[in-house]
Amino acid sequence: MFTTKLTKRARRTLALATTGGLLATLGLTACGSSTSSSSSSSGGGSLPKVSMMVGGIDKQIYLPYELAQQLGYYKKYGVNMQLSTETSGGVGAETAMASGQVDMAGAWYIHTFDFQAKGKDVISLAQLSGAPGERVMCSKSSGVTTPADFKGKSIGVTDLGSGTDDLIQQVAAHYNLSTAQFHRVGVGEGSTLLAALQQNRIACAITTQPTVSAIEKAGAGTSVLDLSSSAGATKWLGGTWPAAGVLTQNSWVQSHKDTAQKVVDALVATMHWINTHTAADIANALPASYTNNGLITKAVYTTALAQDKGQFLPDGMMPASGPATVEATAKISGVDVSKVKVSDTYTNQYVIAANKLEGFKVSGG
Repeated sequence: MFTTKLTKRARRTLALATTGGLLATLGLTACGSSTSSSSSSSGGGSLPKVSMMVGGIDKQIYLPYELAQQLGYYKKYGVNMQLSTETSGGVGAETAMASGQVDMAGAWYIHTFDFQAKGKDVISLAQLSGAPGERVMCSKSSGVTTPADFKGKSIGVTDLGSGTDDLIQQVAAHYNLSTAQFHRVGVGEGSTLLAALQQNRIACAITTQPTVSAIEKAGAGTSVLDLSSSAGATKWLGGTWPAAGVLTQNSWVQSHKDTAQKVVDALVATMHWINTHTAADIANALPASYTNNGLITKAVYTTALAQDKGQFLPDGMMPASGPATVEATAKISGVDVSKVKVSDTYTNQYVIAANKLEGFKVSGG
């Protein structure tokens, strides 16, 4: 029951090997890496332009990247941010970044281990969430109450080789299930994932808000495993699991230190804004299409965000125990981490400076 399409991890490897040709073929040049300047609409001067692709920009787990844009924080802190989003079946945000197609990726921290293992010096400059923000949604007829019940069943993930695929493997491993004992099926997200549940092509699926609420509204499934908080991550994954981060190539950082700092300044300010505002405030600040569409209403979106808002880290610091938990997940999912130095996968340097600029104390990491 495995999908025969090219998996996300396979696409990532292929993209790294054939950077120019593949990505140009896929038509991603419009969001290419840029070190040029563009005019600031507010100040009349020039701001350094930065391109960032986000792994699903309208997902709640990734809302800080767009929120910073809507609040005007990128320009406030001195950068012209060009945001784009990965699309279902397309090249992942982290692949586009690692191949130089965009400067940064709004993607999961776990990808740093994959790239470091392949000799690609990718680093996380800031951590925006301390939990995956995911839930495993199962149909009422699935009989699944714990990961042990995955045995012999089909479990939907965004794509084979994706972060959700890694998570499912980690959760299953805690219950002594190998990948040979259940099926992982790439079902995308949103409406395609919902349809797979409704058509009984899968017993469960791992997904985020707002798809979680859409599944519940349609009566297609209920939440069995909650990974939306640090407590949930600790219960099902064995510890704090930092997810959404600001990923980039270390070589880009070294040649754009001032610009990198400006980006982190803007996002750290956004994280503090999230921490001091209500879910309704946040929903009101986002584009209307994110909060009210064919899948969900704004009221449901806001309720879901109020429940899951705790996943966001107020200061952008890497949780002290997080890297070890994520490293274990990477290892279980088949990444050779034996030569990866955990200290090379992230830095708190820019986050500490950003908090100092705002006059905030950091939580430590």
